[in-house]
Amino acid sequence: MLTTKKKVAVMKNTARHDTDTGSPDVQVALLSRQIDELAKHLKKNPKDIHSRRGLLQMVADRRSHLRYLETNNKRHYNALIKKLGLKK
Repeated sequence: MLTTKKKVAVMKNTARHDTDTGSPDVQVALLSRQIDELAKHLKKNPKDIHSRRGLLQMVADRRSHLRYLETNNKRHYNALIKKLGLKK
């Protein structure tokens, strides 16, 4: 789980403007952070099947947000990929 402080820090780094909390950029950044934390949890707890299912759902959700961003705003997509260190 991401704490409120971590969420605010992620939003501040990727927001397009001051009150931006729901743009695809911010959503992808938050999902990426949650995926990283859940992946660490699953390395310690390999039998946690329910969390693994949640991880796969988050990855699919992030992929759909990235696909939307790629088709509608290629410049933001490329900048976000570089900033988060994701594969294309």
